[in-house]
Amino acid sequence: MPLFVMYGLDGPKGPEIRKTTRPAHLEWIASLGVRKKLAGPLLAEDGAASIGSMLIIEAETLGEARDVYAADPYARAGLWDRVEIRQFTWLPN
Repeated sequence: MPLFVMYGLDGPKGPEIRKTTRPAHLEWIASLGVRKKLAGPLLAEDGAASIGSMLIIEAETLGEARDVYAADPYARAGLWDRVEIRQFTWLPN
């Protein structure tokens, strides 16, 4: 099944939105089960502050991947100012 990467950069209310929606976001990620391949925050240069998110999932089509990502509580809360969703090819060692 194809892989799709979502790369989102937080908007100006990022810290506030992350704080209030993080539990629901983590629950949503867990609900993806085996279709989730990689997920985590993007960090600022200080290595501590979250400034965005990256998530790689399996989906049949780009449209399906967009629908999956749209269900993320972070997306529904308007966390990201900029989002890119692209098909991704993993090249294992």
